[in-house]
Amino acid sequence: MIDYQDNFKHLSPVWTHYSDVIVDHAEGCYLYATDGRKILDFTCGIGVTNTGHCHPRVVEAIRNQAGLLIHGQANLVTHKPMLELVAELRTIMPESLDGYFFSNSGAEALEGALKLVRHATGKPNVIVFQGSFHGRTNATMAMTTSKNSYKVGYSPLMTGVYVAPYPYSLRYGWDDEKTGQWCLDELELLLATQTSAKETAAVFIEPILGEGGYVVPPVSFMKGLREFTRKNDILLVVDEVQSGFGRTGKWFGHQHFDIEPDVVTVAKGLASGMPISGVISRMELMAKWIPGSHGGTYGGNAVAAAAGVATIQAMKEEKMIENAQERGAQLTAGLKRLQEKYPQIAEVRGRGLMIGSEFRDASGNPDKKTTKAVQHECADRNMMLLTAGPWDNTIRWIPPLVVTQEQMDEALNIFESSLAAATR
Repeated sequence: MIDYQDNFKHLSPVWTHYSDVIVDHAEGCYLYATDGRKILDFTCGIGVTNTGHCHPRVVEAIRNQAGLLIHGQANLVTHKPMLELVAELRTIMPESLDGYFFSNSGAEALEGALKLVRHATGKPNVIVFQGSFHGRTNATMAMTTSKNSYKVGYSPLMTGVYVAPYPYSLRYGWDDEKTGQWCLDELELLLATQTSAKETAAVFIEPILGEGGYVVPPVSFMKGLREFTRKNDILLVVDEVQSGFGRTGKWFGHQHFDIEPDVVTVAKGLASGMPISGVISRMELMAKWIPGSHGGTYGGNAVAAAAGVATIQAMKEEKMIENAQERGAQLTAGLKRLQEKYPQIAEVRGRGLMIGSEFRDASGNPDKKTTKAVQHECADRNMMLLTAGPWDNTIRWIPPLVVTQEQMDEALNIFESSLAAATR
């Protein structure tokens, strides 16, 4: 008989632990703990289990593929699930983005995209945005600016990374248009003072900030950014690791802005929990990537690819994107009603089922204390929520895209009682 608590003590403390939950099994929107608790999971494995826990179609695909081929290394053989995944992705990606490379994690995808844009352009530098999260490997740590804690003690990191302001209107105290234009002006200043267009390979951006606080940029900013990159012969890389696969009520977050990137990175929701990620770009750019200069043993794993195919098919057939729109509207309306009663909620923002509720105190300062208190009260009531933002003062709502109207009502009721307990 395994003593789970005793073995828990042997896990590296580098992992921070949100809860003491040891999961026995999960289904849909719920986790079932070994101690008997049934927990409403609105963390989704940090935006991974978009189809819900253990979606039957995904489980079946994993089981079937595991009996056929578990691993076939991509330099040695090409297996059917990888090509089937390409076929499914081509139905939801812009036609011009016709080149695919697969790896395991979001950070690997971003590292891959970085290497691609450097080879494709022959230029060394990149621009990222304040509040971004691109990963915790060496290069992606250098590109991550959402929290110092992700890179403290690891210097020196990769050079050639320049940081521009993200259009975070609440923080600046301006309306969206003024904020967006100021951020575009700062990009022009950055090119004039820190890295020239001749040395800048790409701009990397999350179409909605994830770890940075679920901040949604103005449409005018994103269109202006696309124009800025084209004008200066700089590639635009959109990091869809958290915002992809229906999370925002569209297949990809950038589709809310009617722009077409040069490169897209995907992971998380791609395969409902199986480790697979991708770099997707125009094949003309992929053709400039020096053969053999990038790769990996497990990238595009057969079982993970099969899960990816099943994930996309299930999302289409069960209209999960439409559900994300409807349940997102329900969640946003519910949170805004609570905002009227609890002024500590300074802003409710987001798209689809990628919603943030930011807390500020009476002086307008970030209110981490109340945010964490509400989060813990929700956990005590068997609902899991995550926080985000540089000050951890934003609660991020990322439920599975299969969440029902009744489950959303349940979540809002728990949140309301938690707000009452945390603010009394």
